[in-house]
Formats: sequence, C-alpha cells, structure tokens
Amino acid sequence: MPKRPTEVWRAYIAEETAAVAAGTLDPECAYSATLFPVSLLTVTDDVLTAFEADVAALGGSPADGDVLGVVERVVLELNRVNEAHDGAGYETDERELLCAYIDDSLVAAGVDIEALTERQGLGRHEITDRWREW
Repeated sequence: MPKRPTEVWRAYIAEETAAVAAGTLDPECAYSATLFPVSLLTVTDDVLTAFEADVAALGGSPADGDVLGVVERVVLELNRVNEAHDGAGYETDERELLCAYIDDSLVAAGVDIEALTERQGLGRHEITDRWREW
C-alpha cells in the first residue's frame, strides 16, 4: 500500500514539535497540530483501514462497479470525517494527498485506472469527484 496521508501529516506535526523544542520555530508559527488534530488523524486512519480492506477484497480483475463502490464508500466516509471537523478537515493539500492515495492504492492492487475512467467517461483523475464534498 502507498504511504497514508495521515503518516505525512503526523510527520509534519513531529517536525514542528522538534523545531519548537529546538528553538528554531516560534510556537505561534507551529500550526500542524491544530490543522491535524488527533481526532482527524484517528478517524481518517480508521476510514483508510476499511478502504484498504475493501481494496484487498477486490481480487484480481474486479468489475468497474466493484471498484467504484469501494471508491464511493471511502469518499463518503471521508466526507463524514470532514463534516465532523466543521468542513475544514481536508484543505487543498490534504485533498490532493487523499485522492492520490486512493488512486495509488487501486493501482497497487492492479486496477487499471486509466481504462476504468475511460470506460466510465471520466478524466483520469476524476474517480472521486462524483461523491467528494471535501
């Protein structure tokens, strides 16, 4: 599986925490812990764990509907997480990481995203757009 976005966000927090402790970053400039609260990280990880299990269950040559069902489920769950965080859980950079993670996870499982999106009349990077509110 590709690297989870939550791993990236936790690394940001750790880097800022270390920089504040070393005195190289003003605590007022350390925003990552506020941007990525524990509640957001924990629930996002739970959603991604379920997504990973769904992707693994797809098998070797999944039907388009099965793949899109997995994408729909993860996107709708991420919508709920974002809403629970006042619609501000996932900003532009976070959205891009989440979309890339979904895409990369499917590709790593052997899904031909280009062929799937073409058959569905979608652009290559539009697989989440139908359901995504974040």
